[in-house]
Amino acid sequence: MYLIIGYVIVLAASIGTYAVHGSLLALWVPLEYVAIFGLMIGGFVASNGPKAIKATLGSLGSAVKGSKYNRALYVDLLAMMFEILAKVRKEGLMSIENDIENPDSSPIFSKYPSVTSDHHVVEFLCDYLRMMVGGNLNAFEIENLMDMEIETHHQEAHAAPHIVAKVADSVPAFGIVVAVMGVVNVMGSVGEPPAVLGKMIGGALVGTFLGILVSYGFVAPLASQIEQKVEEGGKIYQVMKVVLLASMNGYAPQVAVEFGRKVLYSTDRPTFIELEEEIKSRKG
Repeated sequence: MYLIIGYVIVLAASIGTYAVHGSLLALWVPLEYVAIFGLMIGGFVASNGPKAIKATLGSLGSAVKGSKYNRALYVDLLAMMFEILAKVRKEGLMSIENDIENPDSSPIFSKYPSVTSDHHVVEFLCDYLRMMVGGNLNAFEIENLMDMEIETHHQEAHAAPHIVAKVADSVPAFGIVVAVMGVVNVMGSVGEPPAVLGKMIGGALVGTFLGILVSYGFVAPLASQIEQKVEEGGKIYQVMKVVLLASMNGYAPQVAVEFGRKVLYSTDRPTFIELEEEIKSRKG
């Protein structure tokens, strides 16, 4: 939503202010637009493989959506993990075997659709609970494995914003290419009247204008929005990590989820009392 609002402001500040003292028709040079966007798309395709292209295109929608990683989601996650760990503490590790093997039919998981709608999160949680049930790894080994998996996820998720940022960096140069092509065309028409040459030179400069505007006004903000969404999406794995490790180190479920609460960003972090009351209400 904020991306669209920003785009409107960019257009109002650039095209809108120009319209006050200039003719918008002077900016309408269709071939310049076709060349700029063609070069941008061509450079994007040439620079990336099928996986990177698919991941980047798939991430574009997240830039205009509100973040799903909010206080309500994290309260659900911590409450769910508390229930799982409380069951383990009361009935033993083997009591959650059916829950982690079939999370879709688990009475605990089914109570938290906001969490289980993300299959990556469910897979991460179930995988490490399964390792805990197996009992073959200690907390240090699991922590090391978690760190490597989170780092892998981090690198994979950051590919899309990195690619979009690279596209943004290249667009001004494409604008110059298009402008130079226009100047070459002008130089081949030096015998034309000044009015005609002026129009041709103005059309050539549209390429430079368009390249800079598209880069810094549209593509760069898009890359920034995607990167912010990626950063927000990585926090949930850190929360699960510290809660599970705290449990493995012998802390009670209430204390373990407190570890996870403290990892959250201040804007998403419920207070201790809020979380405690939520857990009590869901138990009751």
